Amino acid sequence: MNPFYTLRNLALWVCRARVLWMPLMCALWITGASAQEIEDRMGAALSAFAGQPIGIESVRPSPAPGIVEVQVINGPLLYATEDGGYFFLNGDLHQVSVSGAVNLTEERRSLARKEQLAAVSLEDMVVFSPKGETRDYVSVFTDVTCFYCQKLHREVDQLNAKGVEVRYLAFPRGGINSDGAKKLATAWCADDQQTTLTELKAGMDLPVNDCADSPIAAQYQLGQEMGVSGTPAIITSSGMMIPGYRPAADLIVALGLD
Repeated sequence: MNPFYTLRNLALWVCRARVLWMPLMCALWITGASAQEIEDRMGAALSAFAGQPIGIESVRPSPAPGIVEVQVINGPLLYATEDGGYFFLNGDLHQVSVSGAVNLTEERRSLARKEQLAAVSLEDMVVFSPKGETRDYVSVFTDVTCFYCQKLHREVDQLNAKGVEVRYLAFPRGGINSDGAKKLATAWCADDQQTTLTELKAGMDLPVNDCADSPIAAQYQLGQEMGVSGTPAIITSSGMMIPGYRPAADLIVALGLD
């Protein structure tokens, strides 16, 4: 009898028997992926994803069929499919690609964010538009009392000069009953929203104007639903979220407009 045939049948029997210490052998015979191949593939993907060399210490079977444990050198323990094609990082599903790794979960979130923001009328945002052609836009959840929101706002002219429209939504970090919420309402309820928001972010003390149709509460709730936890929270036209402050020059690069 052909010895290869016998060994292959043995490996298949072990797989069907669900022997917990053998899933890696199953992967070897059925998918052709070895531990070393998974180490090489995952190491290359994680290195490209992180932008620095990432080493894999070991690949071991996991209790779950079809899943292996991947221990990163001086790093976390990850779970990956037995062919090394997919892995989980911080709860997100990633797909290994030629250029590194693609966060499939974040892609799904981005699509959801884009749909959620599309349902918000531009009339309910405070918009700073370029004088010339609008090449792209960012939506920014903001708070007037936030230092980095103020810093980003001072760079809106730079973004506009590159054709980037800035669409502000309100996100009072202290909640809808906070002083910050009242100041945001003052801007949104003003006849000249852009000037009022600019003055408030510059620290000017203006009379509170909290109109009945203020969208502050609705936008605050939307931000929470979208996972906003601080400001500024910048969302690109594709739905990608950039948490925290980024210099205008970096945003322009991220948008592919440099």
